[in-house]
Amino acid sequence: MVNFIIKYLLIAIAVIVFTKYIGNDIQIQGNDFITSLKVALAMGFVNTFLKPVLKIISFPITLLSLGLFLLVINVILVYLVSHFVTGFQVHGFLSPLLFSFGISVVSTILGWILD
Repeated sequence: MVNFIIKYLLIAIAVIVFTKYIGNDIQIQGNDFITSLKVALAMGFVNTFLKPVLKIISFPITLLSLGLFLLVINVILVYLVSHFVTGFQVHGFLSPLLFSFGISVVSTILGWILD
């Protein structure tokens, strides 16, 4: 349980860092850390429960695009999180793609270390 809390606190810090350095297309308003913690938890929820379902549903399109449609799914999930978390705004395509890639890398590395 402690590893879970540490992992999501560090992911929330990574959310703040990525929103500041990716560009103006992703913004966090209000209390930065609380909003970024909500974003980290929402991204974890979405990646755990919705992403596998979307991957199964979109398998034919993913197969035809040689896997590139998975990038579109990642961007859609970031937009979905921005819709439900107040104070988190996303615009464009490349910035949410880089954001989801960065959060995935940080989450994977923390998973290796803390699990």
